[in-house]
Formats: sequence, structure tokens, C-alpha cells
Amino acid sequence: MRELLLMVHPTTGVLAMLCALWVFVEALNASPRNRSRLLWGSMLTAVLMVATLISGGYWYVVYYAADKAIILNSAWPFAHSILMEIKEHLFFATLILSVLLPIVVRTNDLALNRGARMLTLVISALIILSSLAFEGAGAVISMAVRVGLLN
Repeated sequence: MRELLLMVHPTTGVLAMLCALWVFVEALNASPRNRSRLLWGSMLTAVLMVATLISGGYWYVVYYAADKAIILNSAWPFAHSILMEIKEHLFFATLILSVLLPIVVRTNDLALNRGARMLTLVISALIILSSLAFEGAGAVISMAVRVGLLN
């Protein structure tokens, strides 16, 4: 189960980020013809980000304590004390943005409302950038466990 969660968690996060990228591109070219694609992309972003929360949260509560001990006793303790702490606290901002995205898309005509289109672009860009940062931090945290096991 542990290995499955370690695959599901980053996979759903990357898929959510790709859906946010999809929304970003669709919003750049907002028209009545792509309104349904915007809505689908924004809803998938939210659903996949919630799946990321559930899989990562479960793994964190059930399995992370052992990895945390290894990381803190390794040559890379910053992986937990800085990167994991950042992930733990800032992820919720990304989650809120992901849930906000379909609300903005559904309640506004992005083809006509420039302000709503700009808001959609900003929200999706923030989701993309934070997701990339979280993926990188997760890779360093995973490597810190390996470093700790090799020492």
C-alpha cells in the first residue's frame, strides 16, 4: 500500500497541474466554443488536487514518521525541516485555489469578462507554479530518505 500511495500522490498532483495548464491555455483563447472545456479542465483540476490531498495526507499520517526519522538523522535534514514544512503548510493555498478555479470558470463568461479571464489565468498559473515547486520538493525529500539509508 505504501508504494502505491507513493505513486498515486505525485501522479494526481502532476495531473492536476496539467489540468491547470489546460485551463490556462483555454482561458488565453476563451470563447463560447471552449467554455465546456474550461469547465471540465477546472473541475478535473479540483478533483485531482483533492485526490492528491487524500493520498498524500493518508501517507503522511500512516507512513511518514519512519521516513522523517531517517531524514532528520541523515546528511539532508533540511529536506524535512524546510521542504516538508513548506509543503505541509503551503499546499492548502494550492488546494483552495484549485477549488476556486471551477467556481470562477462556471460563474463567469470568460470570453466576455476580461477580469474573470485574468483571474482564471492568475489562479491557474499559481496552481501550476506551486505544483512544480511541490514536485521538486517531494523529489528532494524522497532523495533525503535514500541518502539517510545509505549512511
